[in-house]
Amino acid sequence: MLQSDNQYSKLRWSLTLAGLFFYVFDIWTDVGLALKFFQDRHYVWGGLTVMFVLTGLLVTQIFSFAWYWEDMSNVFINPQGKSSISGWSKCGLAALHVFGMGIFTRYYHLLKKGINVIWTSTDSYTEEEIRDEHKRLFGMATDLSMLKLFEAFLESVPQLLLQLYIILGHDEGSVMQYLSVAFSFFNAAWALVDYRRCLRRSLPHIREMPSGLPTAIYLLYKLCTITSHILSYSLLLMLSAYSTIALTVIWLLGTLWTHLLHTNFCESRSLEILYRAVVGVILMFTFFNVKGQNTKVPMIIYYFFYYVVNLAAPILLAFLKQDLQTNTFLLVSIGLIYGCSVLGMLCLLVYYLFLHPRGKQREADEVDGLGKETETTSRIRKFLQP
Repeated sequence: MLQSDNQYSKLRWSLTLAGLFFYVFDIWTDVGLALKFFQDRHYVWGGLTVMFVLTGLLVTQIFSFAWYWEDMSNVFINPQGKSSISGWSKCGLAALHVFGMGIFTRYYHLLKKGINVIWTSTDSYTEEEIRDEHKRLFGMATDLSMLKLFEAFLESVPQLLLQLYIILGHDEGSVMQYLSVAFSFFNAAWALVDYRRCLRRSLPHIREMPSGLPTAIYLLYKLCTITSHILSYSLLLMLSAYSTIALTVIWLLGTLWTHLLHTNFCESRSLEILYRAVVGVILMFTFFNVKGQNTKVPMIIYYFFYYVVNLAAPILLAFLKQDLQTNTFLLVSIGLIYGCSVLGMLCLLVYYLFLHPRGKQREADEVDGLGKETETTSRIRKFLQP
C-alpha cells in the first residue's frame, strides 16, 4: 500500500480542478476588461490588456507543444515509438495548440488519468504499477504547473501592474477592473504554491514541501514581496511613462544573468533563448533559483536592489508628485509597499532558516548533480527552483 505522501490523492485532484477554474476566470475577466476599455475608447489600455493575455497564451502553447514533441521522441516515455501521445497525433496536438488549447489539453489528460487512477478500483494493479501511475500523475502535474507559472508571470502579474497603475495614476476604477485584479492575484498565488508543491514532489532527492505552516509562510513570503514590487513599479510608472525604459533594463539584466548561467532547459536553441527571456520577466517580480545552484549570494544581491526600488519609489513620488500626497488610495498603497516589504523579508528568513525542506545531501535548492537522474525527471530537474 502506498503511503499518502506518495499518492496523487483525491484532494490533489480536486485542487487541480480548482486551479483550472482560477485559470479560466482570470482569462475571462481580462478579456471582459479589454472589451470594456475598447468600448470606453481607452485603446492603449485595452491593447495592453489583450497583449498580456496573448503573450501568456502564446508562450505556454509553444512550450507545451515542444514538451509533447519531446515526450513522443523519448524512448522511456514512448517505448513503442508511437506517432501519438495521450491519444493525439502530432498534427492533432499542433492544431490544438494553434487554437490555444494546450493548457486545457493538459488539464484534460491529467484530470482524466486522475479519475482512472484515483477514483476507480485499482485491485487489478500491482503495487509497483500503482506507484508508477502516481509518479506519472505527478510528472504531468509538474509540467502543467510550470506552464501555469509561465502564464502567471507573463499575463496575471503584468495585468496586476497595469490595472494598479490605471487605478492609482488615473483614478479609473471599475468593477471589472477590480475583478481582474482579484483573479490575477489569486491565479498568481495559486500558480506559485502549486508549482512549489508539484516540483518538490516530483524530484526524488527532495522532500515534499510540508503542508500547513511551511506552505503558508512560503506563500506569504512570495505574495508580500511580489505585491510590494508591483506597487513600487506602478508608482514609478505614475512618475513618468519613461519608467518603462527602466523596467525594460531590469528585464534585460535578468535575461542576461540567465544567459550567463548557461541554462540548458530546452533542446532547441531558439526555445532556450525564449526560455531565458521568460525567466527574465519572472525575475523582474520575484527571485527563483534559475539553475539549481547555491543561491545565497545571488538572493542577497537581488533583495538588496529589491529594497532599493521599494524604498525609492514612494520617496520619489512624495517629492516629485506632491499633488498626490493627499490621495488616500495612494497612501494606502505606500503603506502596503513598506509593510509587505518588511513582512515578506521576515517570512523569507523564517522559511529558509527553519521551515525549508532539505534533501538528503544538500539544501533543496541545490539540485545539480544530486542522485541518479531518471528519464521521467530529466526535464523537471531543469525547472526553476523556488
